[in-house]
Amino acid sequence: MKPKHFEVTSACTAVNHILARVGDKWTVLVINYLGNGSMRFNELRRTINGISQKMLTSTLRGLERDGFVTRTVYPTIPPRVDYELTDLGRELLVPVRGLADWAIANEQRVGNARAKFDAAHGIAQIAETFAEAAE
Repeated sequence: MKPKHFEVTSACTAVNHILARVGDKWTVLVINYLGNGSMRFNELRRTINGISQKMLTSTLRGLERDGFVTRTVYPTIPPRVDYELTDLGRELLVPVRGLADWAIANEQRVGNARAKFDAAHGIAQIAETFAEAAE
């Protein structure tokens, strides 16, 4: 239930759309790696552990559509395709790397808070029960 004073503004919508774009792990990794310079598709795929070709293609297309990445095709055989951050993408790199640094620096604190919460709410036993059921 929404509070009576709640209003969805264009600013809220804009923030929601951008967070939806950059909020997944693949986008953060692609932006971070392209922050070091342009890369070819297969180079990115080898660098980003666990990403499928389909997911990398989808992520790059979304980033290109939103203006964060440029795609340059060179007329060679086989065709060479490079991806690079745009000026907008390099601006996005600043908060993305800041958030990554913060996450690394606070990983233990967040883990401790989760463990304390889970213990207080009996969540650890539920998680163990699900793990046992999966075996």
